[in-house]
Amino acid sequence: MKQRKELKGVTEKGKDTKRVRISETELNILNKYRRFSNECKEKGIDPASSPFGWVKGDDSSIFVKNPNFRNQLDNQSKFIKDITSLIKDYAPKYPKLKRAKKESGKLLVIDIADLHINKYAETFLTGNEYNSKIAVKRALEGTQGLLNKASGFNIDKILFVVGNDVLNIDNANRTTTKGTPQDTDLNWFKAFQIAKECYVKCLEMCLSVADVDVVHCPSNHDYVSGCLLAETLQAWFRNSKNMTFNTSPKYRKYYQYHNNMIELEHGDKGKMLQLPLVMAQEEPKMWAETKFRYGYLHHVHHQDKTQFKSGKDFIGCNVTYLRSPSSADLWHCESQYLNLVAVEAFIHDKNMGREAHLTHYF
Repeated sequence: MKQRKELKGVTEKGKDTKRVRISETELNILNKYRRFSNECKEKGIDPASSPFGWVKGDDSSIFVKNPNFRNQLDNQSKFIKDITSLIKDYAPKYPKLKRAKKESGKLLVIDIADLHINKYAETFLTGNEYNSKIAVKRALEGTQGLLNKASGFNIDKILFVVGNDVLNIDNANRTTTKGTPQDTDLNWFKAFQIAKECYVKCLEMCLSVADVDVVHCPSNHDYVSGCLLAETLQAWFRNSKNMTFNTSPKYRKYYQYHNNMIELEHGDKGKMLQLPLVMAQEEPKMWAETKFRYGYLHHVHHQDKTQFKSGKDFIGCNVTYLRSPSSADLWHCESQYLNLVAVEAFIHDKNMGREAHLTHYF
């Protein structure tokens, strides 16, 4: 017979102490469960995010259910129902805008890179304050500022880029898509709602100037929620005849404006030095039809001519990394990843390529 040991336990009231007897096998399983829980914590894994799990011994195993997982599923279900309701039951009526054709018109590329709604930074720790309210304010101010700076050009089309870490987290556990913890000021659902309202206003500003083509770039902080945001915006503007959307989850996107080829991606994957050949390989027809070719990348929050990430002229192509309007949080600040906060835009001529680079600083 296996040896039995005595353990002390405390009742729910925390007053009385009882003695219970468990077998050696049961004791081993409990110890292994404790080690399992500690290892999860050390590796940054939240056991509460899983619906169930097993703790196994040499001669037995224990099946563990997570009673709180149903609440997480209920929250996700509510989110999906709200999005479905938006798509099915409501979309504003946008009358078709008649615009005069412009033979010498220009393309305005507005690219709010790495806005990170729901990022949180405190001045006394980082020297800069940042939160969801500031992020939205900078997106709106930056969009209008870039439109004002572009008013001297004859704009006949706007390419508006969404995605690229619009949202700072991708789940209820306040982590990125791959599980990196983040400093936040809102829950995930509230941040999503704020991002939706913010980008609706930005796109309406652009629509007042010219027809708008919207392209979504998936990114590492919000791969899932960013795609949902792009789909939501497409549903919102589905009645507009002056706006198009490319919401595919494909990592690299391509856009042609007459003699201009534009490649868009987040910039956290692949190698910049290989990008021109990748562009020619993936879109040979567009490459052949254009003379001026550009890659717009994000992710690093800055332009840098000396570090491993940079803007560079290649043979037949230019690659540019864009600045971000988001201030550094604690981790980035302590790691010396500091950036000039700004949003940027580019003016492309139909026949002569990119002829202006606009920047709105904060």
